[in-house]
Amino acid sequence: MTAKTRRFSTHELPELIAIFPLEGALLLPRARLPLNIFEPRYLAMIDDALKSDHRLIGMVQPRRTKRDDETNPPIYEVGCAGRITSLSETDDGRYLIALTGVQRFIVNQEVEGFTPFRRVNADWRRFAADLDPEPLSHTEEDLQPFLALLRKYFDAADLSADWEALTKADYETLVNAIAMLCPFSPQEKQALLEAEALEDREHNLRALMSFVVAGPKGAGDLQ
Repeated sequence: MTAKTRRFSTHELPELIAIFPLEGALLLPRARLPLNIFEPRYLAMIDDALKSDHRLIGMVQPRRTKRDDETNPPIYEVGCAGRITSLSETDDGRYLIALTGVQRFIVNQEVEGFTPFRRVNADWRRFAADLDPEPLSHTEEDLQPFLALLRKYFDAADLSADWEALTKADYETLVNAIAMLCPFSPQEKQALLEAEALEDREHNLRALMSFVVAGPKGAGDLQ
């Protein structure tokens, strides 16, 4: 099953949204996140979302400590809502879905109820600009310094990449893809999520990649 990408307006976003707490998973507006759903409560969450008009679920990261409830750990205050835009069911009952990022939100409070999955009241106001695509103000030439740093980072981290696809990507797609796909820590992923604007996210990415490129000896010299 595949759904067309839908444009939302602010008044269409739900006050109450189901959440999927998943450590290390980052979803950003207009980016695509594949997920393998197998836990019964999250299968129920997907079934419930498919019945709604918006087909949205909220991706959030848990804040884990050794003393936390592993079943329902505390969560970060900022998440990103994604619309289910593709779904297939496996023979063993799993859902393979893709979420397309719509808008970030702030968790006002968690709502108790009779569903097996968690739900929160969402405040959409701070990130209302997410509903409008970023202007394509960066040329291929503008992106060369970022791509040069990215190559050094991939070499230092022993990662591989489809460089042809990366060099052809527009600014927003490139920055968000690197933020989502690179093996940053959950705390670093959260900082990338909460960056107010795309330029802020790129700045944070540069800092994270430069730290790895510099290595233990040069990390103290980073500005």
